[in-house]
Amino acid sequence: MSYKIFAKGFTGIATAAGYSFVASCSDDHVPTLDYGWSHHGALSSFDHASIRRGFQVYRQVCASCHSVRQLTFRELIGVTHTEAEMKAIAESYEVLDGPNDAGEMFERPAKLSDRIPGPYKNEEEARAANNGAYPPDLSLIVKSRHYGVDYIYSLLTGYTEAPFGKVLLPGLHYNPYFPGGAIAMAKQLVDGQVEYEDKTVATESQMAKDVAAFLAFASEPEHDERKKQGFTYLLVIAVALTVTGFYKRFRWSPLKTRRFFFQS
Repeated sequence: MSYKIFAKGFTGIATAAGYSFVASCSDDHVPTLDYGWSHHGALSSFDHASIRRGFQVYRQVCASCHSVRQLTFRELIGVTHTEAEMKAIAESYEVLDGPNDAGEMFERPAKLSDRIPGPYKNEEEARAANNGAYPPDLSLIVKSRHYGVDYIYSLLTGYTEAPFGKVLLPGLHYNPYFPGGAIAMAKQLVDGQVEYEDKTVATESQMAKDVAAFLAFASEPEHDERKKQGFTYLLVIAVALTVTGFYKRFRWSPLKTRRFFFQS
């Protein structure tokens, strides 16, 4: 009984503090918290400066194992870089193209219309390079994981020593936010690991926040435009309803409610 009272009290305190999670004894991982991202508001946009830093973290830390193959270079124009800057970044990649006039495939510098190349050609090559573990594509990782961007941040910053009695197989690492607690990916972020172009201090939590914001954008590049269009649609609907109400009240209503008398 006392345990139930404590559990209910803790849940109430967490809810009052703005945390939205429910933990059960049967859960195999710790549920993440709601970190209150700036783009979660109804009319809020992504933090483009954070996305640019996150793209830098991805390229320097994550790209050696993970791909974002659903994202094209041109989708980052006006978000993280100018067209000239993104064209220079794209040309630093080599992509397979062809066949040419001789019927052979060839490599060429990437163009803005190309998808961002991944580190491996196929899943088998990826598993062979990572002791059988498959580094998932990160293009839609935010949408494919419960808690979304909050989960990504918690996972990257949640590495810790395994609790007493928790036995891990060789090559696995303990992370309480990962289902089962045992993850093949080692801790990736360390303070000062990246030197940001805008001189932001690259702490572990800052890099995790930035790369999580970048992956949130990668999963939904149309996010900002969709919200702007949605606001426009709602405004048009409001005007249409006002005009319709005016027409019904002052034009149609007198005709609809008038009475006719017939004399025989």
